[in-house]
Amino acid sequence: MTMFQPIGAASAKDTDRVMATLVAGLEIEFGRDAGEALAQRFLEAEESDFLWDARVSERWLGAYQAQDEEGFELDRVAIIGRLDGRWFVAVSIIDGDGNAQGLMGRRSFRSERRAREAFAATH
Repeated sequence: MTMFQPIGAASAKDTDRVMATLVAGLEIEFGRDAGEALAQRFLEAEESDFLWDARVSERWLGAYQAQDEEGFELDRVAIIGRLDGRWFVAVSIIDGDGNAQGLMGRRSFRSERRAREAFAATH
């Protein structure tokens, strides 16, 4: 039986396990020395999606006016979550289907308290 748990449904403690699973899978495929480095590159390449999926809370900030995306309705959404052992606050660009389309900024924090303070101040 295969179990599937999306990152967004995982608790804050489980996101560290998700990262460990990603590294372990890459180590199996590409060797022990390559697992951690490839995981970091994978996270960097797909940062917007990973942060959106790892969020534990979100707050709508307003519409996003993309200059070259006529016909698409996009929103700015503040998110807070935990990924790879660190708390983060970010502003994501989200389409009408609830999918991450970009990232306007991200800050990392060592403590949940500081991340929640920054999240409350994000506008």
